[in-house]
Amino acid sequence: MRNILVLATVTLGTLSLNAQNTTMFVHTTDGNVTSTDIAKVDKITFTDAEYDLNADKDRILEYNELNWPEDRLLPLFLPPASIVRAFDMNEAKLNEQERVMFCVMQGIVNRTRPRILLYNHNEEPKDTWPGAHNLHIATVNANKPYQFVKRYENEIKGLVLYSTEKSEHYANVAATVAGLERLLPVTAEIRQKLIDNGMDFPVVKDLTSLTMTAPHEIYNYLYENYWDRCNHRLLVSLRPNIPYVHDIAAAAGSAVVWLDARNDKEKYVLDKMLYDMTPGRDIVLGWYHEERSGVGEATKYGLSTVPADFFENTTVYTAVNNPVCIPPVPKRPKLENKVYATVYISDGDNIQYCQHAMAKIFEQSGRGKMPMNWTISPALADFAPQMLNYYYKKATANDCFVCGPSGLGYAMPYDAHNKQWNTSTKSDFVPYARLSQRYLEKSGLRVVTVWDEVNNYQRQAYAEECSYLYGLTIQDWERQTGRLGTNIEAGRLPFIPNYPCYANGIDVISDFFNRDIKNFDGSKPMFVSGQCTVWDVGPDKLIGLTDKLDALSPGNVEIVRADHFFNMFCEANHLPFDLTMTESMQVTSSPSETEAALAADGSPSEPNMWVSSTTDGKGWVQCDFGEPYLISRYVVRHAQAAGLGCELNTRDFIVETSLDGKTWALAGTYTNNTEAVTDASFDAVEARYVRVSITDAGADGVARIGDLEVYGSR
Repeated sequence: MRNILVLATVTLGTLSLNAQNTTMFVHTTDGNVTSTDIAKVDKITFTDAEYDLNADKDRILEYNELNWPEDRLLPLFLPPASIVRAFDMNEAKLNEQERVMFCVMQGIVNRTRPRILLYNHNEEPKDTWPGAHNLHIATVNANKPYQFVKRYENEIKGLVLYSTEKSEHYANVAATVAGLERLLPVTAEIRQKLIDNGMDFPVVKDLTSLTMTAPHEIYNYLYENYWDRCNHRLLVSLRPNIPYVHDIAAAAGSAVVWLDARNDKEKYVLDKMLYDMTPGRDIVLGWYHEERSGVGEATKYGLSTVPADFFENTTVYTAVNNPVCIPPVPKRPKLENKVYATVYISDGDNIQYCQHAMAKIFEQSGRGKMPMNWTISPALADFAPQMLNYYYKKATANDCFVCGPSGLGYAMPYDAHNKQWNTSTKSDFVPYARLSQRYLEKSGLRVVTVWDEVNNYQRQAYAEECSYLYGLTIQDWERQTGRLGTNIEAGRLPFIPNYPCYANGIDVISDFFNRDIKNFDGSKPMFVSGQCTVWDVGPDKLIGLTDKLDALSPGNVEIVRADHFFNMFCEANHLPFDLTMTESMQVTSSPSETEAALAADGSPSEPNMWVSSTTDGKGWVQCDFGEPYLISRYVVRHAQAAGLGCELNTRDFIVETSLDGKTWALAGTYTNNTEAVTDASFDAVEARYVRVSITDAGADGVARIGDLEVYGSR
């Protein structure tokens, strides 16, 4: 059933999201607080004032009226319209300035409700992502592009006129102003085309009289005249006339800049903007003149960069706000005295790669034939959750998804190429680590590859703030005379170097691995980790590594997934590891609608959730690990961790341990719980069994456990 929310003007500011459930609109009517699932909201109307309405009688939103919760990277849009109109800018033969205008229009229109999808990059098949998001597409005739603009002319207030004669950077200033004032950014040529098609919009802002030529002067003009009006949640860094993420920039009222952090004058302007942003909440979106200086500059301010120079249709795909469906984790092999190897495939931190190149590379026939670790961005949990679901659904048991550098978005604490720390204190790094934890868990990523290295303080921040992690890799690009060592932080979290990092061939990987493998004597397990560049070593080439490693030490080398790798490393080194990942574990439960094993399968998602068959608010789940361990931690993920309402979280329960399954010792008691995740560490106790007993299941009396993890050591 669809809903129409009828609100008074004064309640506009109270439109917010319940912090416990980011799919709910929370609004106040006559003093009564009501929650409505956003997926069931058809439109929002306002009763006591007249507003601009579009052709569908939707109230047209300004950028500062968007619903933007503190715990989301992007605003929360209404679900896409029942019919989304798709326009191919390549077929229309639009120039770069026209494409930027179309993308800005897309953002302005879509912030009211997503109705426009633009094809621009066209590397993957056109239907890949609309199909994955279950969109109903109506293709627009590309032969008459300006008639497509005319369809939405009542949502445009006018034009911002600019010229690139003195500098191309005026295009970014125009795009920024356009998003703030609901205008189209146009050159004189584009304006004439609009007039020729019956749209003589007024010129609301004319930038053509400006005489500045240097980038720092132009963006300082933007800073002094418009920055205070821009939201500071998002800064878009994009070369002028790159027509991609302008839709979300315009929708959100974000500034669009292109400043080179290697140039002192430009860096000064960029720093003023970065200083005004909030670490642990705000992000930079796009790319930079040069990777390390740009990412490094944002890192200095505690900000992460979400690389997205060619990501398109953000305002459409973020609006399909489905929970990420994390697949079950396959049980890992029993630890033996072998060499365990794991390999990471690069570049998944860039969401445009995830959208375009990865969609093709993931179809290579070599995928699934050996364990491979695919870097992917946890930011997709907000930008395009169905994109994550698309890859998860296609994945085999040999496909493990991990986080690119160095958590939420791209951060670079240490720049090994230039041998400099961009940030070195713990306090500067904690907001980034906290933000990363939230999105790692939201997207199901248990391992992070760090570029390049971290110090003691940053390792502490990861260990204290990112409890979801199994481990991290670091790297020095083989530039040091020595070799980075392995570190264990807080007695639980390994930091293991990648040797090699960003390798361009399987011979390079095997040669580096052989530096250790040649010394393997079979007396204890050995662990080797490396990374390859996806542009040189895709799945079809990477599968050749199996034979190469076997030739180095026949029968002794096993390639494993990254999550298995870190848990086996911890077991081998007498550190706590996830016992629920072992093959020997058995799960039993009280009568249930679903299999007992789903309670501890590595996935908290609804399709993989343990659900009781009764409605009396009671139930229990028990894990038998086959032998005693020193158990020191348990994690219970409740209904909300699967995307369900917080009212369904388990309210009252106890956790117990036992050596024999008969005599039980209390490990934890919980009453009136409202949290999505219960994560408890305690002094180690010897036990073979762990049991969760529920006495109050929550609002509907049905006991649910999204996932149960238990950590112990030998």
